[in-house]
Amino acid sequence: MPHNETTSPAPSPGPVQQPWVANYQPGVPADIEMPTESLVEMFERSVQEAGEHPAMEFFGRRTSYRELGEQVVQAAEGLRQLGVGRGDRVALILPNCPQHVVAFYAVLRLGAVVVEHNPLYTSRELRHQFEDHQARVVIAWNKVVPAVQEFPADVALDRIISVDLLAEFPALKRLALRLPLKKLRETRASLTAPAPGALPWKQLLAGGTLDPLHPRPLVNDLAVIGYTSGTTGRPKGAKLTHFNLYANALQGEAWMHGAQQQKEILYAVLPMFHAFGMTLYLTFGIRKQGLLVLFPKFDADLVLSAMKKSPATVYCAVPPIYERTAIAAKEKGVSLRSCKFCISGAMNLPNHVVELWESVSGGLLVEGYGMTESSPVALGNPFAETRQTGTIGVPFPSTLMKVVDLDEPSREVGQGEAGELLLKGPQIFQGYWNNPEETAKTLTKDGWLHTGDIVTVNEQGFTTIVDRAKELVITGGFNVSPSEVEDVLRQHEHVVDAAVFGQVAQRGGEMVVAAVQLEPGVALDEAALRAYCKGLMARYKVPVRIVAIDDMPRSMLGKILRKQVKEQSLPLL
Repeated sequence: MPHNETTSPAPSPGPVQQPWVANYQPGVPADIEMPTESLVEMFERSVQEAGEHPAMEFFGRRTSYRELGEQVVQAAEGLRQLGVGRGDRVALILPNCPQHVVAFYAVLRLGAVVVEHNPLYTSRELRHQFEDHQARVVIAWNKVVPAVQEFPADVALDRIISVDLLAEFPALKRLALRLPLKKLRETRASLTAPAPGALPWKQLLAGGTLDPLHPRPLVNDLAVIGYTSGTTGRPKGAKLTHFNLYANALQGEAWMHGAQQQKEILYAVLPMFHAFGMTLYLTFGIRKQGLLVLFPKFDADLVLSAMKKSPATVYCAVPPIYERTAIAAKEKGVSLRSCKFCISGAMNLPNHVVELWESVSGGLLVEGYGMTESSPVALGNPFAETRQTGTIGVPFPSTLMKVVDLDEPSREVGQGEAGELLLKGPQIFQGYWNNPEETAKTLTKDGWLHTGDIVTVNEQGFTTIVDRAKELVITGGFNVSPSEVEDVLRQHEHVVDAAVFGQVAQRGGEMVVAAVQLEPGVALDEAALRAYCKGLMARYKVPVRIVAIDDMPRSMLGKILRKQVKEQSLPLL
């Protein structure tokens, strides 16, 4: 198996003496101290110091930091016996569950590289990523195992390890799900499935514990490859080091001034395969030695039920989740007053959601900004009266930003003028895996990240997104590449061409919309075309609406003009 890539830690931008620092919450520093150790050493210190303090809660069942540490070294030994070593990629295809936390740190303990995947992806979508990163060992939710087993022979895998979510349920809940009742059978079927041919997770942990002297990774070693949608239609693997991820956890710790060791309860409603969830729970949460309350998917009733036993203090989410939680809490009379730290990300935060949430929780709901390439958080609104709703805030500690002319990137634009947002800081990624061309387009030689987002900055230094150069559609907090959806639509026997774009949804965010040009004489069957798409991509990528148009507007070079297609299609929606 190939060795790891190592890089030098990204240099700190130096003292940040910028006007926006004046808007920080009192006590938040302009700069953080840079990490000098790996995430593994951070994790081991938390295990040692927290001991019997609960680390995870899953459907009511708790696991202590001591137990979590024991499981990590057992899983690491099991992976070592399978041949996993320093620099090897190990694919995780898991929802939020205790095994996800264990697997993440077990892989890192060996100096190997975690590659996170969305468990809702189809076999086709997963295959493209595996062809890129070439992981030979997979740890997958047992319901996803068949999708991995469908890979063609040229995607070589050494071993698939299957994870059964029910194994971590409290004993009484496991027994209840075996009762011969239709609703319980449906719940069980949604959580677990047979996975013949895969190595059970329990068996992976049965081979002893890793030698404590086994080499640990270095702070500048590659830790995670996170896939991000791009304009090419093929997701790109962003390389994030221990240094990048640890630095972003420290930046988040500085921003959530007042968060206490072993006192915070973090509700993991965001998926940990997503950069926001990964940093929030797996790095920041573990560093704070907090309790991670894990949810395989968002369910307002489950969240409110958990609030009664373990009230959340950190509840970070996307706007639709805040809205649904607040409405359900008002209906059921459940208090949300414990929620002290609430950051919304991944999509625009509407004012009505802010007002609703703050009326129920009594705390501030602030918007932040980030991307996988920045580990992910780079800007945020302060937890103070200086926050400005409707903006993405100001740069995090030790983060620099500039806004440059789209046609002349060497020129910074004036205050209030629209331009592309560029970022620099210790959290900025190391480039794309096996993709030097895209890396060169995105990351300058002196470390500035081209975000592709068009922004303006006001006199207080608060930033507002006005457009996206990359034309990504953001739905439910996930990025959807129009090119990827278009490629799927064009494969249909009756579709001549397709253009995909985002349309503002009624409750905020966007919905995916497609315009298709059909073969002569063929009538649009929207339901059938949507069903076709569902078989080839994750549901959130499937167009909510599909319209037929006679011809696609194109540039002189033959490129489809999505903006004109959108204008032509809107009257048909």
